[in-house]
Amino acid sequence: MSLTLHTNYGEIKIELFCYEVPKTCKNFLALCASGYYDNTKFHRNIKGFAIQGGDPTSTGKGGESIYGKYFDDEFNSTLKHDRRGMVSMANREPVGEKNRPVKDIIIQSVTIHANPIAEDEAILT
Repeated sequence: MSLTLHTNYGEIKIELFCYEVPKTCKNFLALCASGYYDNTKFHRNIKGFAIQGGDPTSTGKGGESIYGKYFDDEFNSTLKHDRRGMVSMANREPVGEKNRPVKDIIIQSVTIHANPIAEDEAILT
């Protein structure tokens, strides 16, 4: 399963692990499909480490999920953050002004290339 974030600085292709972390992927895919992330900014950039986005308030303090405000984190021991380009979800981490990007990086839209969760749900209905 993959999708592409179309930003004003180019495209970011993301591979999702829907069978390993199904609740997290279902939430992300549903929000992507609804346009929730369209025109949102990456609100935090830690050089050489991480960039964070997806909060429509652009503060790192807003956002919601399809399950309500928060939902339990999913951990899978087969998934490692051991190389460049890994993507994760932050659920409750506050953001400080110090690490905000100098220039806005905006997710302009998202293209879902294949959605096994939607396909599985279609089979069940």
